[in-house]
Amino acid sequence: MLTLTENASTIVKDITTQPGLADTAGLRITSEEAPEPTFAVSATEAPEPGDQTVEQDGATVYLDQNAALLLDDKVLDAAVDPAGKVEFALALQG
Repeated sequence: MLTLTENASTIVKDITTQPGLADTAGLRITSEEAPEPTFAVSATEAPEPGDQTVEQDGATVYLDQNAALLLDDKVLDAAVDPAGKVEFALALQG
């Protein structure tokens, strides 16, 4: 199952605990089939039917079925660049 670094957990919590968002809000990762898999990340109020839920250190991430398969052995990391843009990265677990 996908795991999150401490940085990723903190950033996901910051994104999804804004005033006015539901308690079920999380970051949703989807994947599209292409010659190389591509991932899209967005904030969402709740999971879609069939999503896998990853909860770690107070952060909630929803994965569509394809992303859940592709990211099963990965670690999600995140950082904020000098311009304030969030950047996500993936690495192998272990």
